[in-house]
Amino acid sequence: MQESKVTARGQTTLPRDVRAALGLEAGDSVRYIVENGCVKMLKARHVRDLSGMLRRPGQRTVSLEEMDEAIAEGAVESAS
Repeated sequence: MQESKVTARGQTTLPRDVRAALGLEAGDSVRYIVENGCVKMLKARHVRDLSGMLRRPGQRTVSLEEMDEAIAEGAVESAS
C-alpha cells in the first residue's frame, strides 16, 4: 500500500510506484472517479489517443451516417 500526505493547499505527491503504474510523467493530467467513498485515478488521455481503439481485424470502417442509420433503425425496432 502506498501513502502520501495532503498539504494545507490540498496537494499531494504521488508515490513513484503509482506514477510508474499509470505511466505518468511531469505535465500529464489525471482524472478522478469517485464512487461509494472510493477514488479511482486514471491517466487522462487526449481524444486523439482513442483513434482506432474499437477497430477489429476484418471489420470494415463504418461512416457516421451509417452509424446514425443503424441507431435510428434500432430505435424503430425497439419502439415496435
